[in-house]
Amino acid sequence: MNEHEDEFVLMDYLNVIWKRKWLIVIPTLFLVIAVGIISFLLPKQWEIDAIIAPGKFLIQDQQGGFKEIMVVEPKQIANQINEKSYDHLIATELNLDIMDFPKLKAENIRDTKLVHISIKENDVDKAKMILHSLFNRLNKELDKKIDVEIKGIDIEIANNKNLIKQKELDKKNKLGEVKLNQIEKNKTRQEMVSGGNKLKISEDRVRSIMDEMKAVKKRIGELERLQREALAGEKEGISAISLLLYSNEVQQSLRYYNTLDEKLSNEKIIQENLSLSIKEKNEEIKQFDIQIERIKTEINKINNEIDIIKNNIEFLNERKGRIDYTQLIKEPTSSLRPVNPKKKLNVLVAGILGLMAFTMIAFFLESLEKHKAKIK
Repeated sequence: MNEHEDEFVLMDYLNVIWKRKWLIVIPTLFLVIAVGIISFLLPKQWEIDAIIAPGKFLIQDQQGGFKEIMVVEPKQIANQINEKSYDHLIATELNLDIMDFPKLKAENIRDTKLVHISIKENDVDKAKMILHSLFNRLNKELDKKIDVEIKGIDIEIANNKNLIKQKELDKKNKLGEVKLNQIEKNKTRQEMVSGGNKLKISEDRVRSIMDEMKAVKKRIGELERLQREALAGEKEGISAISLLLYSNEVQQSLRYYNTLDEKLSNEKIIQENLSLSIKEKNEEIKQFDIQIERIKTEINKINNEIDIIKNNIEFLNERKGRIDYTQLIKEPTSSLRPVNPKKKLNVLVAGILGLMAFTMIAFFLESLEKHKAKIK
């Protein structure tokens, strides 16, 4: 006995289908018509969608660079929407029945920082109100963090401006110190010039005293010669009065010479004091120069610090300018055609499923009929 005797071959299948064609076609046709009618009677649904861009700002990383980050990642926002986190709040705000609240569908658009939100609803205006309400809530929630960031930047800018004012005040004080040191330096230089002039006068006096001392010394030598001649001439009858006069004049000249010598010593002491004073004044001027250069270096340092602070303020303003609030990139917009019900698709699916189901019924009935025939 052939093992395939009880099995259908291809022609058997076709024969069964042809034999019971009306059992397959007519119910399928009724099913297609029924699905078509139902699809036609079902309320039309449009897809209303919007696109949101979450707020973003700059932060500094560990390497000192800056990168742009989102206040909240788009995927997190989409998950919150899909988890119905805002449904009750929106329903309460718009006085909607939460049981009839349409499903919100959100997703992060691939390779972007945007969130696409959509609703399938037969009432377009209602769907648009829901999307606007959702955006307002997201905007209020996300922009709180943006406001905190902006406030922090404003405080930092204000602190930097106050720091510039303090640096400018320090610079002004340093410039005052330079001016005072310059005045003292000029005063010391004048004193040094005055000391130099006094030294020249003293030197002139010394030369004058030395010249006079030479003259006095020469005069004493002349008197001593005359006195010796007078002593030699006494034996020849020179009077004692002449000798006494020579002696007195020599004594006076010696006293005058000693006086001049004392003046010379005093002038030399004065010269030494003036020279020392000039040297000290010169050292003071050098110290003033060093002090002025040191203060100027500090002023340059303050100027550099001010420039750095100004650059920081400029960067903070740029950073503030690059902060973006949450934006509605695409306003809630409905599809051009209804997305539900999909009449053609429904009819096509009903036709395919009907053919499959009733074909299987036809084969089942044929198998059952053959089985009964074998039993008889």
